[in-house]
Amino acid sequence: MTRGGNPPSDTSLPELLAPLEALAVTGHVRVALSGGLDSVVLLHLAHRVFEHHPAGFSAIHVNHQLQPDAVAFEALCQRTCEQLAVPLEVVPVDVEAGGGSVETAAREARYRMFSERLGAGDVLLMAHHADDQVETLLFRFLRGTGVRGLAGMPVARALGQGTLVRPWLQVPRSRLRQQAQLAGWSWVEDPTNTDEGVDRNFLRQRVLPDLRQRWPHLDRRLLATARACGESAGLAAMLAETHFHQLQAGPGRLDLPGVRALPMVARRNLLQWWLGEDLDRSLGDDEVHDLAEAADDARPEILAGEFALRRFQGHIYRVSRTPAPLAAEQPLAAGRTVQDGEFRLCLHPAGGSGEVPELHLRHRRGGEHFRPRPGGPTRSLKKWLQEQQVPPWERDRLPLVFRGNDELVAVADLWCEPGLAGPYPGDGGWLEIRRE
Repeated sequence: MTRGGNPPSDTSLPELLAPLEALAVTGHVRVALSGGLDSVVLLHLAHRVFEHHPAGFSAIHVNHQLQPDAVAFEALCQRTCEQLAVPLEVVPVDVEAGGGSVETAAREARYRMFSERLGAGDVLLMAHHADDQVETLLFRFLRGTGVRGLAGMPVARALGQGTLVRPWLQVPRSRLRQQAQLAGWSWVEDPTNTDEGVDRNFLRQRVLPDLRQRWPHLDRRLLATARACGESAGLAAMLAETHFHQLQAGPGRLDLPGVRALPMVARRNLLQWWLGEDLDRSLGDDEVHDLAEAADDARPEILAGEFALRRFQGHIYRVSRTPAPLAAEQPLAAGRTVQDGEFRLCLHPAGGSGEVPELHLRHRRGGEHFRPRPGGPTRSLKKWLQEQQVPPWERDRLPLVFRGNDELVAVADLWCEPGLAGPYPGDGGWLEIRRE
C-alpha cells in the first residue's frame, strides 16, 4: 500500500475538480473503484462533488480473483469507502479467457457487471487519464485501426441504460499522483503493471519513455490527433446514418442494390457504423466486396463483434451472433406472456362468453402444413416461408402456435388465423405475437 504525504487544509487540484463539477447528472453516480492510484483519487474528488447528490452516490469494485493481491485491493476499497461513508458494492467475477487473453476476458467481465447495474440517467465514473489515452492510441495504431479507433477512448458513451464518463482524459497521470500525495491518500500498486509480457505494459515501460524523450511533446500531439480523428469519425458516422436511412428495407436489413451503388469507401463506412461502436476490428475491402458482389446463389458472411452480416434475396441482414434463447414447447396460458427468442407471445382473454382456446407453442419439426386463406388450399409451411422471403437462419426460430396437436393457427408475426388475430367481442381470446 502506498500513501501520500501530510495533507494541507485544501489540496484539491482545480483541473481535476472542474470536469466533475461540470457534469449534469440526474441518476445515481457510481465510481469504478479498483484500489489503484487513479480510481482512489477519483473516489475522493467525486465524493466531494456528489456526496449529497439526490439520486445517490456509491462505488463499485469488481474483484477478478486473478492474483493474490486481489484481497489487498478489495480491503483497501472497503477501508477507503468506510472512511468516506460511501456505499461500496463488491462484485466477484470468474474470468474465463477461452481462446483469448486473460486481460480481454477480465475487461469484458468488468464492463458487463457495470452495464447490468446502470439504470436510466445513471453515470459510471472511470479514472482513465491522458497517459491511458496515449497508450490506447499507440496500441490501436500498432494493431491496425481506422479513424474511429484512433479517436481513442470517448469522454462519454452509453453503457447499459446509463452513461460511462471519463472526466480526466486530458489530464496526465502525474497530476493524479500529485493530488494523492498532497492529500495523503492511500492506494495499492498493481504488481501486474510491471509485467512486460502484457502489450500495454510493454508500451508503457519500454516504448513510450524513449518516444517521449525523443519527442517531448508526443502526448500533446497524439491527443490532438485523437481529437482530429474523433471529428473525422463523427462526420463519417453522419454520412453512414444518412446512407442507412436511405437504404433501410425493414428491421435489421439493407437494400443490396443500393449498397452496391455506393463506392467502396462508403460501403465499408456504412457497414462498419451499422455493426456498432464496440466493433472489435475494422472491415476489409475484400470481405465488404464479397458481401455485396458475390454471386446470387452464394452465402457470403462477415463476422464482426456482436453481429454477423448475411445476404439473402436482395438484402443485407444484421444478425446477432448470440441470439436470445428459444422457449420450450408449452401451452399458452391466458394472460401470460412468453418470451421466445426475439418474440413475445401472449394469449389475451377477450372477456366474452366464449372459452379461451387451448393453444400450444412449438417450433418447426418439418412437414407442417396450414391454410393461409380461409377456404383456400392447404400449403406447405416450408414453401410458404420461402415465398415470404424469410431468411433461412430465421425459419427454425419462428414461434409456431397450434390448436390441438396439428392445426397451425399462427406463424410468428407473419400470419395468424383471422379468428385469433384481434380482440373481437364475444370470442374467447386473441393472440398477440410481437417481434422485439
